[in-house]
Amino acid sequence: MRWLLVGYMFLFIDRPFEVWPWLGDLHIERVYMLVTLAVWTFHPNKKWLPNPQHAAYAAFAAVVVLAWFMSPWAEQGQRVVEDWFKIIVFYGLLVTTIHDERGLKHIACGFLAVMGLYLLHSLREYIGGRFTYRMGISRMIGVDTTLGDPNSFGASIVFSLPLVAGFWKAGIGGQRGRMLLAGYVALSCLCILLTGSRSSLLGMLVWFMIVIWGTRYRFAAFTAFALVAPAAFFALPDELQNRFETMINPEVGPKNAQESGEGRIMGFVTGMELWAEYPLTGIGPGSWRPATGSLIESHNLYGQVAGETGTLGVLAFGSILVCFWMNLRAVKQDRLRNPERRTDLVYTLSTSVGVSLFLLLLMGNFGHNLFRFTWLWYGGFLIIARHCVAVRAANWESEPEPAAEEELPPGWILHPPHGST
Repeated sequence: MRWLLVGYMFLFIDRPFEVWPWLGDLHIERVYMLVTLAVWTFHPNKKWLPNPQHAAYAAFAAVVVLAWFMSPWAEQGQRVVEDWFKIIVFYGLLVTTIHDERGLKHIACGFLAVMGLYLLHSLREYIGGRFTYRMGISRMIGVDTTLGDPNSFGASIVFSLPLVAGFWKAGIGGQRGRMLLAGYVALSCLCILLTGSRSSLLGMLVWFMIVIWGTRYRFAAFTAFALVAPAAFFALPDELQNRFETMINPEVGPKNAQESGEGRIMGFVTGMELWAEYPLTGIGPGSWRPATGSLIESHNLYGQVAGETGTLGVLAFGSILVCFWMNLRAVKQDRLRNPERRTDLVYTLSTSVGVSLFLLLLMGNFGHNLFRFTWLWYGGFLIIARHCVAVRAANWESEPEPAAEEELPPGWILHPPHGST
């Protein structure tokens, strides 16, 4: 079952049926999921891991359906709702079949391996001349069309980077594994720079700062980073240098680049206006463009939540964040009680999910990532990790304490019973 889940991750992320249209005509993703569901039906070890985050996701799913049903633009938002519920199905398969540390390690490693293949595939296409020309520059795109936009592609990379730190701390794969992880980071940095995505660059820099701050050699790491970062910047083509320089000096770039940055702020403002106009359920998921007449999406998570799902969506989404915090806190408390096991994957992966959650919220100021798969997949990873931690604690508590030897007065000697050997 684990391999089937990893295989679906590949189909979902790399999406070869969007690269080669003849595969799309075969509907391989749909067929694959039906086969996976059939195998899951007869899987002997299915069980539902108890966790309040399930209820939070269910509440948000109910709000999504209600908001879509109530939307005047329901037809335009139908695809967004359908695609998001496909992610819900995968989430259900994940949390009902993976419930031990070995399975968690397998599925998380599989995800990072799929991301690595996705980046290599996209880089190969970029070298072959496949890119988009936008904001006055040539920008790398993902090999797919669903999340292949430069900003979405860069964000997918950024949200995967915290897992690298989790595997590194856990020592997964030994020395060879660390070499592969270092290669993944280098490949990620190259792809993010080639996308020309300013928000992704910011997210990557923040991740580097978090990693460096968590090391014992902060000064040396900051020094090395301060030397390498400028060299990498000046190695870029002039057009990409100008693109990233607009982050601190908007005047050096074209006018549309400056308008793009201001559009993030307007996305939040417009979302608040839509919330005031449609307070209960918003305008409906996927309805931003037809409802506002805008040529682009909101480019702001908080405007998207309030504007597209209303008060009910804000409350349901808030409950998801609270459950993330509760699970992260529970795992952290157990790690503090067992500091000798702090490098076990169940702990390091949970910390990685926490960092990814922070990056999702941070980059939500610059992107509409509400219906991104990351919220559900990483939530599933965390739920499984907390379950594994709870199983460990239960096993430790059930082990009887070794009986203390009875103290004898000094000089006394124990002799075996008469006739024993």
